[in-house]
Amino acid sequence: MSHPPSETDAQRLGSEIREVRKARGLTLKGLSDVVSCSTAYLSRIELGTARVSVELLNEISKALEVDAAWFFPKQTGEGPLERRHVVRAENRRSLSGMYTRSAEELGFEDELLSSSLSGQCYLILSHFPPVSGAAPEPLEAYVFEGEQHAIVLSGEVELRLEDEIIVLKAGDSFSYPSAIAHRFRNRANAEAAMVWAMSPVRITW
Repeated sequence: MSHPPSETDAQRLGSEIREVRKARGLTLKGLSDVVSCSTAYLSRIELGTARVSVELLNEISKALEVDAAWFFPKQTGEGPLERRHVVRAENRRSLSGMYTRSAEELGFEDELLSSSLSGQCYLILSHFPPVSGAAPEPLEAYVFEGEQHAIVLSGEVELRLEDEIIVLKAGDSFSYPSAIAHRFRNRANAEAAMVWAMSPVRITW
């Protein structure tokens, strides 16, 4: 069985830019309209065949509302496949800084467990601080396309599905279409943690 060739640094950078752009729901033209390069040149950047200056990378980062450091994940390991596909605990990337809502408003902070934002779904680790996520008035629920699956690793998490309030404890799991109005919070005095699988890939909370 043959293995894919190792990516160059330019290809890895281009792939990271493309993943965030798509997760933001932006087209190539939509991004090029707000940065100082053409759609064709931006396409070449994403393919890894064009140079990206520091200035242009900063423009792209600002347009995508992400720190430029996101595009350079820490990848460790002996082989190219390990470096590309395995995420060591100390190398996880924070997702919370990319959301449109604050961690205080959401009531949790997220880390990306998947090695990238490519593909049809991604895996997230959510941390709920003690007694966090106090419901705003009125309580805003989230509704969007896709599906969510998760398991509670520790603590207790309150899940609201439409008008139902459900208390989830360590070991409990769930799945539902994201079109059902939903909201989470931790009302206990201990931290809670939950692992999610979400589809499609989106970072527009």
